[in-house]
Amino acid sequence: MFTGIIEQLGVIKSIEKSATNTVFIISSVLTKELKVDQSIAHNGVCLTIEAINENNYQVTAVAETLAKTNAGNWRIDDIINLERAMQFNGRMDGHLVQGHVDTVATCISVVDMNGSWMYRFQFPENFSSLMIEKGSVAINGTSLTAFDVTSNQFSVAIIPYTYNHTNINQLKLGDSVNIEFDMIGKYVARFVEINNK
Repeated sequence: MFTGIIEQLGVIKSIEKSATNTVFIISSVLTKELKVDQSIAHNGVCLTIEAINENNYQVTAVAETLAKTNAGNWRIDDIINLERAMQFNGRMDGHLVQGHVDTVATCISVVDMNGSWMYRFQFPENFSSLMIEKGSVAINGTSLTAFDVTSNQFSVAIIPYTYNHTNINQLKLGDSVNIEFDMIGKYVARFVEINNK
């Protein structure tokens, strides 16, 4: 379980195909604090640390993860958002994030607001019931608030701290991002679906 508050950035150092899986070697200043078997959110994708070597660590994305996220588009030298699993002994900033990506969205607009930035994203319309005005959404693992929500688009406002401490400043028009909708909203939508049958 995560909060969507990015701790550090990582750099992809190598990518290797292994049958239907993809193995990533990632470098980060967090590495010295990590342990094998820990779960780390990578651009919002929960992956398990399999090996550690000095400043680098290894994770594997299986076919299901590659199909449902943008991990299949990651390239060597890409910068990714990292967050370790939350501890239940303090304040929880952000919102509850599972690290289970629901879909991929496309960046369709970036506007410099002279002190902040506004990004707009388009997502598959079949997820429209999971997105509400002023609701929480995780974009590449970053907890943000959606506004100007339509059936398949929403915007987020980015403050300078988030812009400078996550990989959102790398996003360009047409780039894909991992989206995880609010967990509570997903349970409500499922409850309504079942009870309307």
